[in-house]
Amino acid sequence: MNNDLVIQNLRVNVGDKEILKGVNLTVQQGTIHAIMGPNGSGKSTLSYTLAGHPGYKVTAGEVWFKGQNILTLEANERSKLGLFLAFQHPVAVPGVSVANFLRAALNAHRAVPGKDPKETSIPIAEFRKLLKSGMLFLEMDDKFARRYLNEGFSGGEKKRLETLQMMLLKPGMIIMDETDSGLDIDALKIVSKGVNHLLNPEIGALVITHYQRLLDYIKPNFVSVMMEGQIVQAGGPELALKLEEKGYDWVREEFAHAS
Repeated sequence: MNNDLVIQNLRVNVGDKEILKGVNLTVQQGTIHAIMGPNGSGKSTLSYTLAGHPGYKVTAGEVWFKGQNILTLEANERSKLGLFLAFQHPVAVPGVSVANFLRAALNAHRAVPGKDPKETSIPIAEFRKLLKSGMLFLEMDDKFARRYLNEGFSGGEKKRLETLQMMLLKPGMIIMDETDSGLDIDALKIVSKGVNHLLNPEIGALVITHYQRLLDYIKPNFVSVMMEGQIVQAGGPELALKLEEKGYDWVREEFAHAS
């Protein structure tokens, strides 16, 4: 089955304001597609809309993944289909341990309608082995698994946890919403190592970022620029380098002339 993520003429409102104004974008299976753009251009709106956040109202368009228009699916159904959103600011959930959260997420993905959950849930020994292996790879202390979800976590710890969850769930399409936000260089390298370890020809990634530095470690095949709710420029990795050097003013000028 084709695992491309195909976005067609996507228009989205937040309240009474239109934020996305006809986005067209394809993230091919087995490729990394970066979206860059200034603040307020609609990048995070795109990521939350794809994940199924109820606060974002789709007024037009379609989004296809694995043969389905995912806009007809609830957020949990999109997740089970293989869509994963790594949040810019993951929320804390006091009272829920990291290990319990991750096992519950994994079991939810393994569940089969009509079957007893006991038949499909991952055995505890197998889960512990997977968890320990992932934490070791991401250089996480064993005590991390017993801590409450994101409570008191540093930016780097939150993003490592997102990456660990990604590694356990093995999604078909990863959406990373400014994962580099709040990370020092060491944490950025470790998170990037985890993402690169996961990526393969069966998995695509949509990487949303402001800066080239993330793309030094998670190297894109394609780069698009979003501005005022539209994709206004597209190219290869060299486009990100040009943006790093010259900023967005030249894009604004070209976009204004084209409009």
